[in-house]
Amino acid sequence: QVQLVESGGGLVQAGGSLRLSCAASGRTFSNTAMAWFRQVPGKEREFVASINLTGLRTYYADSVKGRFTISRDNAKNSVYLQMNRLKSEDTAAYYCAADRRPLYSGGVYSPHDPSLYWGQGTQVTVSS
Repeated sequence: QVQLVESGGGLVQAGGSLRLSCAASGRTFSNTAMAWFRQVPGKEREFVASINLTGLRTYYADSVKGRFTISRDNAKNSVYLQMNRLKSEDTAAYYCAADRRPLYSGGVYSPHDPSLYWGQGTQVTVSS
């Protein structure tokens, strides 16, 4: 089992920046591909970004490409999402996810993927 705790959400003006953090525990973090998703009430959870074991390979949704950056620090068992040039449509609850398959290389995940552990989420609100 993996425990994931997100932090860093809040209220920001359009055009601003936020950095989300996700602290993981319960397994070897460096063996675990990680991802971020987001969800707006009444809509399906959507993939935002993912990162492979070493951090050298990343994947992004088209809607955030060029504005968001996912990174990880295996020494701190943490994954981050740097969000720049935020837009009102980025307003959502953001969820950290961990792939339960050891050494899986990661990729673009479906929100229905049964291989994912989930955090509790952190709210990001972008005011226009």
